Amino acid sequence: MSSASSAQVRPVTEPFVHPALFYRGVQGYLAGTVPFIREGLKLGEPVAVAVPGRNLPLLRSELGDSAAQVRWVDMAQAGRNPGWIIPGVLRGFADAHPDGRVRIIGQPIWPGRSEDEYPACVQHEALINLAFTGRAVTILCPYDADELHPRVLADAAATHPLLIDDDGEHHSAAYAPEDIRETYDPPLAEPDGRPVLLAFDETNLGQARALAAEHARRAGLAADRVMDVELAVNEMAANSLAHGGGAGSLRVWSQDVYLVFEVQDTGFISDPLVGRHPLTLDMAGGRGVLVVNQLSDLVRMHTRPGGTTVRAHFVL
Repeated sequence: MSSASSAQVRPVTEPFVHPALFYRGVQGYLAGTVPFIREGLKLGEPVAVAVPGRNLPLLRSELGDSAAQVRWVDMAQAGRNPGWIIPGVLRGFADAHPDGRVRIIGQPIWPGRSEDEYPACVQHEALINLAFTGRAVTILCPYDADELHPRVLADAAATHPLLIDDDGEHHSAAYAPEDIRETYDPPLAEPDGRPVLLAFDETNLGQARALAAEHARRAGLAADRVMDVELAVNEMAANSLAHGGGAGSLRVWSQDVYLVFEVQDTGFISDPLVGRHPLTLDMAGGRGVLVVNQLSDLVRMHTRPGGTTVRAHFVL
Protein backbone atom coordinates (compact mmCIF):
# COMPACT_ATOMS: atom_id res chain seq x y z
CA MET A 1 0.00 0.00 0.00
CA SER A 2 1.44 3.35 -0.95
CA SER A 3 1.95 6.28 1.36
CA ALA A 4 0.87 9.88 1.25
CA SER A 5 3.12 12.61 -0.02
CA SER A 6 0.75 15.39 1.03
CA ALA A 7 -2.62 15.46 2.77
CA GLN A 8 -4.45 17.78 0.41
CA VAL A 9 -8.05 17.18 1.40
CA ARG A 10 -10.36 18.01 -1.50
CA PRO A 11 -12.77 20.96 -1.17
CA VAL A 12 -15.43 20.15 1.39
CA THR A 13 -18.73 18.98 -0.08
CA GLU A 14 -20.08 17.20 3.01
CA PRO A 15 -20.17 18.41 6.61
CA PHE A 16 -18.09 15.59 8.09
CA VAL A 17 -14.84 14.53 6.42
CA HIS A 18 -12.84 11.57 7.76
CA PRO A 19 -9.78 10.55 5.72
CA ALA A 20 -7.09 8.05 6.68
CA LEU A 21 -3.55 9.10 5.83
CA PHE A 22 -1.15 6.26 4.96
CA TYR A 23 2.38 7.58 5.40
CA ARG A 24 5.91 6.17 5.41
CA GLY A 25 8.69 7.54 7.59
CA VAL A 26 9.14 10.90 9.25
CA GLN A 27 9.11 12.87 6.02
CA GLY A 28 5.91 11.19 4.91
CA TYR A 29 4.35 11.96 8.28
CA LEU A 30 5.28 15.64 8.06
CA ALA A 31 4.26 15.92 4.41
CA GLY A 32 0.87 14.44 5.23
CA THR A 33 0.09 16.42 8.37
CA VAL A 34 1.79 19.82 8.33
CA PRO A 35 0.07 21.14 5.15
CA PHE A 36 -3.25 19.98 6.62
CA ILE A 37 -2.59 22.02 9.76
CA ARG A 38 -1.37 25.08 7.88
CA GLU A 39 -4.34 25.04 5.54
CA GLY A 40 -6.71 24.98 8.50
CA LEU A 41 -4.96 27.90 10.17
CA LYS A 42 -5.00 29.85 6.91
CA LEU A 43 -8.76 29.31 6.63
CA GLY A 44 -9.27 30.43 10.21
CA GLU A 45 -10.41 27.01 11.38
CA PRO A 46 -9.71 25.89 14.96
CA VAL A 47 -7.09 23.14 14.75
CA ALA A 48 -6.28 20.38 17.23
CA VAL A 49 -3.57 17.75 16.93
CA ALA A 50 -4.04 14.60 19.03
CA VAL A 51 -1.15 12.23 18.32
CA PRO A 52 1.26 10.14 20.42
CA GLY A 53 3.44 12.38 22.56
CA ARG A 54 6.66 11.45 20.80
CA ASN A 55 5.33 13.08 17.61
CA LEU A 56 4.29 16.38 19.18
CA PRO A 57 7.76 18.05 19.28
CA LEU A 58 8.33 17.05 15.66
CA LEU A 59 5.17 18.79 14.48
CA ARG A 60 5.63 21.83 16.73
CA SER A 61 9.15 22.34 15.40
CA GLU A 62 7.99 22.11 11.80
CA LEU A 63 5.22 24.66 12.35
CA GLY A 64 7.41 27.20 14.12
CA ASP A 65 5.52 30.20 15.48
CA SER A 66 2.25 28.86 14.07
CA ALA A 67 2.34 26.05 16.63
CA ALA A 68 0.98 28.45 19.24
CA GLN A 69 -2.34 28.56 17.36
CA VAL A 70 -2.86 24.79 17.61
CA ARG A 71 -4.37 22.75 20.44
CA TRP A 72 -1.91 19.92 21.22
CA VAL A 73 -2.96 16.64 22.86
CA ASP A 74 -0.85 13.61 23.75
CA MET A 75 -3.07 10.82 22.47
CA ALA A 76 -1.03 8.19 24.31
CA GLN A 77 -2.31 9.76 27.53
CA ALA A 78 -5.67 11.34 26.72
CA GLY A 79 -6.62 8.49 24.40
CA ARG A 80 -5.11 5.55 26.24
CA ASN A 81 -8.68 4.23 26.53
CA PRO A 82 -10.07 4.41 22.98
CA GLY A 83 -13.57 4.72 24.41
CA TRP A 84 -12.69 8.14 25.83
CA ILE A 85 -11.34 9.64 22.58
CA ILE A 86 -14.67 10.72 21.09
CA PRO A 87 -16.17 12.41 24.17
CA GLY A 88 -12.96 13.53 25.85
CA VAL A 89 -10.70 14.51 22.94
CA LEU A 90 -12.59 14.96 19.66
CA ARG A 91 -16.00 16.15 20.84
CA GLY A 92 -14.33 18.07 23.65
CA PHE A 93 -12.55 20.22 21.06
CA ALA A 94 -15.22 20.32 18.36
CA ASP A 95 -18.02 21.24 20.76
CA ALA A 96 -15.97 24.16 22.07
CA HIS A 97 -16.04 25.63 18.54
CA PRO A 98 -19.66 25.25 17.36
CA ASP A 99 -19.78 28.16 14.91
CA GLY A 100 -17.64 26.92 12.03
CA ARG A 101 -15.59 24.09 10.59
CA VAL A 102 -13.14 22.42 12.95
CA ARG A 103 -10.02 20.57 11.84
CA ILE A 104 -8.43 17.75 13.89
CA ILE A 105 -5.59 15.31 13.43
CA GLY A 106 -6.48 12.24 15.48
CA GLN A 107 -4.07 9.30 15.66
CA PRO A 108 -5.65 6.58 17.81
CA ILE A 109 -3.58 3.69 16.39
CA TRP A 110 0.20 3.59 16.36
CA PRO A 111 2.93 0.95 16.56
CA GLY A 112 2.91 -0.24 20.15
CA ARG A 113 -0.84 -0.33 20.71
CA SER A 114 -1.49 -3.67 22.40
CA GLU A 115 -3.64 -6.51 21.10
CA ASP A 116 -5.96 -5.85 24.05
CA GLU A 117 -6.42 -2.23 22.97
CA TYR A 118 -6.65 -2.74 19.22
CA PRO A 119 -10.27 -3.99 18.91
CA ALA A 120 -11.44 -0.97 20.92
CA CYS A 121 -9.40 1.28 18.60
CA VAL A 122 -11.09 -0.12 15.50
CA GLN A 123 -14.52 0.25 17.08
CA HIS A 124 -13.63 3.85 17.91
CA GLU A 125 -12.64 4.62 14.32
CA ALA A 126 -15.86 3.08 13.03
CA LEU A 127 -17.99 5.01 15.51
CA ILE A 128 -16.43 8.39 14.64
CA ASN A 129 -18.48 8.36 11.46
CA LEU A 130 -21.69 8.01 13.45
CA ALA A 131 -20.70 10.43 16.20
CA PHE A 132 -19.93 13.28 13.79
CA THR A 133 -22.60 12.78 11.14
CA GLY A 134 -23.72 16.20 9.94
CA ARG A 135 -20.99 18.05 11.87
CA ALA A 136 -18.68 20.54 10.14
CA VAL A 137 -15.56 18.69 11.22
CA THR A 138 -12.57 17.25 9.37
CA ILE A 139 -10.64 14.51 11.20
CA LEU A 140 -7.44 13.26 9.56
CA CYS A 141 -6.16 9.93 10.95
CA PRO A 142 -2.50 9.07 10.23
CA TYR A 143 -1.45 5.42 9.85
CA ASP A 144 2.18 4.29 9.68
CA ALA A 145 2.20 2.17 6.53
CA ASP A 146 5.72 0.88 7.24
CA GLU A 147 5.29 -0.25 10.84
CA LEU A 148 1.65 -1.25 11.18
CA HIS A 149 0.43 -4.71 10.22
CA PRO A 150 -1.36 -4.93 6.83
CA ARG A 151 -4.48 -6.00 8.74
CA VAL A 152 -4.48 -2.61 10.48
CA LEU A 153 -4.31 -0.75 7.17
CA ALA A 154 -7.12 -2.90 5.78
CA ASP A 155 -9.24 -2.11 8.83
CA ALA A 156 -8.49 1.59 8.35
CA ALA A 157 -9.80 1.34 4.80
CA ALA A 158 -13.02 -0.13 6.23
CA THR A 159 -13.48 2.62 8.83
CA HIS A 160 -12.56 5.65 6.68
CA PRO A 161 -14.61 6.77 3.68
CA LEU A 162 -11.57 8.56 2.23
CA LEU A 163 -7.96 7.43 1.87
CA ILE A 164 -4.88 9.55 1.20
CA ASP A 165 -1.80 7.85 -0.23
CA ASP A 166 0.63 8.28 -3.13
CA ASP A 167 -2.32 8.16 -5.50
CA GLY A 168 -3.80 11.21 -3.81
CA GLU A 169 -7.16 11.32 -2.08
CA HIS A 170 -9.77 8.81 -3.15
CA HIS A 171 -12.83 7.06 -1.84
CA SER A 172 -12.28 3.79 -0.02
CA ALA A 173 -13.89 0.89 -1.86
CA ALA A 174 -13.65 -1.13 1.36
CA TYR A 175 -15.54 1.38 3.51
CA ALA A 176 -17.94 -0.58 5.74
CA PRO A 177 -17.88 0.81 9.30
CA GLU A 178 -20.85 -1.16 10.61
CA ASP A 179 -19.45 -4.44 9.31
CA ILE A 180 -16.00 -3.85 10.79
CA ARG A 181 -17.52 -2.81 14.10
CA GLU A 182 -19.35 -6.13 14.25
CA THR A 183 -16.16 -7.99 13.32
CA TYR A 184 -14.44 -6.56 16.39
CA ASP A 185 -17.39 -7.13 18.72
CA PRO A 186 -17.41 -10.87 19.45
CA PRO A 187 -18.27 -12.18 22.92
CA LEU A 188 -15.40 -11.32 25.24
CA ALA A 189 -13.01 -14.21 25.90
CA GLU A 190 -13.17 -15.90 29.27
CA PRO A 191 -10.27 -15.05 31.59
CA ASP A 192 -7.62 -17.56 32.53
CA GLY A 193 -7.83 -18.96 36.03
CA ARG A 194 -10.71 -18.41 38.43
CA PRO A 195 -11.80 -14.78 38.90
CA VAL A 196 -13.21 -13.57 42.19
CA LEU A 197 -17.00 -13.52 41.81
CA LEU A 198 -19.72 -11.59 43.62
CA ALA A 199 -23.41 -11.59 42.73
CA PHE A 200 -25.04 -8.29 43.64
CA ASP A 201 -28.37 -6.53 43.76
CA GLU A 202 -29.65 -3.44 45.54
CA THR A 203 -29.01 -5.02 48.95
CA ASN A 204 -25.22 -5.36 48.60
CA LEU A 205 -24.04 -2.70 46.16
CA GLY A 206 -21.70 -1.44 48.87
CA GLN A 207 -20.13 -4.87 49.10
CA ALA A 208 -19.33 -4.78 45.39
CA ARG A 209 -17.60 -1.41 45.79
CA ALA A 210 -15.66 -2.64 48.80
CA LEU A 211 -14.54 -5.81 47.01
CA ALA A 212 -13.28 -3.80 44.05
CA ALA A 213 -11.40 -1.34 46.25
CA GLU A 214 -9.84 -4.15 48.28
CA HIS A 215 -8.46 -5.88 45.19
CA ALA A 216 -7.19 -2.59 43.79
CA ARG A 217 -5.27 -1.90 47.01
CA ARG A 218 -3.90 -5.44 47.13
CA ALA A 219 -2.68 -5.06 43.55
CA GLY A 220 -0.71 -1.97 44.53
CA LEU A 221 -2.73 0.71 42.77
CA ALA A 222 -2.17 4.24 44.05
CA ALA A 223 -4.79 5.68 46.38
CA ASP A 224 -6.33 7.90 43.70
CA ARG A 225 -6.63 4.97 41.31
CA VAL A 226 -8.26 2.87 44.03
CA MET A 227 -10.89 5.60 44.27
CA ASP A 228 -11.28 5.54 40.48
CA VAL A 229 -11.79 1.77 40.58
CA GLU A 230 -14.42 2.09 43.29
CA LEU A 231 -16.30 4.77 41.35
CA ALA A 232 -16.10 2.88 38.05
CA VAL A 233 -17.41 -0.34 39.59
CA ASN A 234 -20.15 1.59 41.36
CA GLU A 235 -21.27 3.10 38.04
CA MET A 236 -21.24 -0.26 36.27
CA ALA A 237 -23.15 -1.97 39.07
CA ALA A 238 -25.64 0.89 39.39
CA ASN A 239 -26.33 0.60 35.66
CA SER A 240 -27.12 -3.08 36.18
CA LEU A 241 -29.59 -2.23 38.92
CA ALA A 242 -31.28 0.47 36.84
CA HIS A 243 -31.14 -1.00 33.34
CA GLY A 244 -29.89 -4.58 33.57
CA GLY A 245 -32.66 -6.43 35.35
CA GLY A 246 -32.00 -5.18 38.87
CA ALA A 247 -29.04 -7.44 39.58
CA GLY A 248 -25.70 -8.51 38.16
CA SER A 249 -22.37 -10.15 38.83
CA LEU A 250 -18.94 -8.65 39.48
CA ARG A 251 -15.78 -10.53 38.59
CA VAL A 252 -12.20 -9.43 39.30
CA TRP A 253 -8.94 -10.83 37.95
CA SER A 254 -5.45 -9.91 36.77
CA GLN A 255 -4.62 -10.13 33.08
CA ASP A 256 -1.21 -9.20 31.68
CA VAL A 257 -0.64 -5.58 32.73
CA TYR A 258 -4.22 -5.02 33.88
CA LEU A 259 -6.46 -5.51 36.87
CA VAL A 260 -9.87 -6.20 35.30
CA PHE A 261 -13.30 -5.50 36.79
CA GLU A 262 -16.21 -7.04 34.91
CA VAL A 263 -19.93 -6.50 35.43
CA GLN A 264 -22.49 -8.70 33.70
CA ASP A 265 -26.27 -8.39 33.68
CA THR A 266 -29.30 -9.28 31.57
CA GLY A 267 -29.79 -5.84 30.03
CA PHE A 268 -29.20 -4.73 26.45
CA ILE A 269 -27.61 -1.46 25.31
CA SER A 270 -29.07 -0.39 21.97
CA ASP A 271 -27.10 2.85 21.52
CA PRO A 272 -23.75 2.10 19.82
CA LEU A 273 -22.42 5.44 21.10
CA VAL A 274 -23.24 4.78 24.75
CA GLY A 275 -20.45 6.17 26.91
CA ARG A 276 -19.27 8.41 24.07
CA HIS A 277 -21.84 11.19 24.33
CA PRO A 278 -20.39 14.18 26.22
CA LEU A 279 -21.93 14.86 29.60
CA THR A 280 -24.86 17.27 29.54
CA LEU A 281 -27.28 18.44 32.22
CA ASP A 282 -30.23 16.82 30.44
CA MET A 283 -28.44 13.54 29.66
CA ALA A 284 -31.09 10.80 29.60
CA GLY A 285 -28.72 7.82 29.86
CA GLY A 286 -25.18 6.66 29.33
CA ARG A 287 -23.62 8.76 32.08
CA GLY A 288 -22.35 5.70 33.93
CA VAL A 289 -20.50 4.23 30.95
CA LEU A 290 -19.11 7.69 30.16
CA VAL A 291 -17.64 7.90 33.67
CA VAL A 292 -16.19 4.39 33.32
CA ASN A 293 -14.59 5.39 30.01
CA GLN A 294 -13.08 8.47 31.60
CA LEU A 295 -11.62 6.64 34.60
CA SER A 296 -10.38 3.40 33.04
CA ASP A 297 -7.24 2.64 31.06
CA LEU A 298 -9.27 0.42 28.73
CA VAL A 299 -12.96 -0.47 28.48
CA ARG A 300 -14.37 -3.39 26.53
CA MET A 301 -18.08 -4.02 26.20
CA HIS A 302 -20.23 -6.66 24.55
CA THR A 303 -24.00 -6.34 24.46
CA ARG A 304 -26.72 -8.42 22.85
CA PRO A 305 -30.42 -8.87 23.66
CA GLY A 306 -30.46 -10.77 26.92
CA GLY A 307 -27.09 -9.77 28.28
CA THR A 308 -24.37 -7.11 28.58
CA THR A 309 -20.77 -7.43 29.73
CA VAL A 310 -18.62 -4.40 30.58
CA ARG A 311 -14.95 -4.72 31.52
CA ALA A 312 -12.94 -1.88 33.02
CA HIS A 313 -9.17 -2.38 32.84
CA PHE A 314 -6.73 -0.58 35.14
CA VAL A 315 -2.99 -0.73 34.51
CA LEU A 316 -1.08 -2.36 37.34
